Parts: sequence; C-alpha cells; structure tokens
Amino acid sequence: MDRAQLILLGLPIFLFCSDLFNLFTPPPPKPPPNRPHQPQPHVPHQQRPAGFTPETLDFPSQKQSGLGAVGYGNTVEINFCVSCSFKGTAVTMKKMLETEFPGLDVILANYPAPAPKRLLAKVVPVVQMGVIGMIVAGDRVFPMIGIAQPPAWFNSLRANRFGSMASTWLVGNFLQSYLQSSGAFEVLCNGELVFSKLKEGRFPGEIELRDLISKKLTRPSIVSGSY
Repeated sequence: MDRAQLILLGLPIFLFCSDLFNLFTPPPPKPPPNRPHQPQPHVPHQQRPAGFTPETLDFPSQKQSGLGAVGYGNTVEINFCVSCSFKGTAVTMKKMLETEFPGLDVILANYPAPAPKRLLAKVVPVVQMGVIGMIVAGDRVFPMIGIAQPPAWFNSLRANRFGSMASTWLVGNFLQSYLQSSGAFEVLCNGELVFSKLKEGRFPGEIELRDLISKKLTRPSIVSGSY
C-alpha cells in the first residue's frame, strides 16, 4: 500500500473518530442565573449633638447619562448559528454591549436548525457508513441479497476504492454541516426580539445594535434627570 492510499484510508478514519468525539462530548454548562440583589446592611444613625444645624451646600443639578447603570437587571440573548462560524461576531457584540451597558447580562446560545434538517443530518452518517461498507464488501453483499451481477456503478466505485471512500466521507460531512446550520443571528432583549438576521439577511452593526438595545433599556426618568 503506497503513501497515497494510506492518506486516503486514514483521512476518513480520522474524520469518523472526530465525529464520534463531537457526538459524545457533553454540551457546555449553562451560565449561572443572576444573583438576587442583596440588601445593604443597616447602618445606625449617629446621634448629632444638641444645637447642631446641618449646613446646606448648593451644587448644580447633575444628570445621569442614559447609558449609565441601566444594564443592571436586564438580559440580552444572542442566539447564533454555531456551525456557521458566527461565534466570533457574537463574542464581539457581547463585549461591546457589556462595555456600553455596565451590569447587562449577555447570554450566548446556539440557534438550532429546523427539525427536518436536523433529522436529515442524523441520517447522513448512516448513509456514509452504508456506502463505505458497500465499497469494501459489496462483492459479498450483492449475492446475499439475490443480485448475482453487481451494478455498473459499484464496479466504478471499486475501481478506485480509497478515492471513493474519501469522497463519500467528505461529501457526507459537507451535507451534515449544511443541514445542521441555521444561518441565524437573533438578538433578544428581555425576551423581546430586537434584531433578526433571518429577517434582515445581514448582521447588525455595532452602533446599530447599541442603539437598539439602548432604546429598550433606557428609562425616561434617568435621561430627563427627573426624580
């Protein structure tokens, strides 16, 4: 067996082992829930001496910025397609939102493909193994099922056995990846949809997403300075 045949034989075996590893790898743990707000400890008031009159200092009225502490107690979910390599964009958006809105809880999660596509993705590995098994032992399988003369396509596959096996594995992996992808990048703020890549057909810009989240989080009382 020459070097090319070893490579063609070892490649599908390596891909098969990697698929088995990904299949039995447990999913990442979910982020811990937000801790409830703990009340501040009670500090007893110090008794003021008799005849003490507090001096009032006049300071100009200050207004808090609209992007101050409005993030506390709010949650933003970014559901994206993991198999589409959207993780880098999701992490960038997460860091930007956490910087612009201190205290904001940003959760990243996978947006799965529709159920029919996920079901077909489970069938692809079975078809892969069936075709590879047919290429390896088809000359003994066909007589067992009552076919004395193997079909012409089987003879063409057996003519280049290792190339056919590698091509079957690569095409199957491509189909499986395509069926598992959803192409989604959905942003929700407190359970309300803010941006949808499935509807818009594009990714949100950082400034655009910041403004969309700001409209959902900003409280009018803080912006206007009224108390």
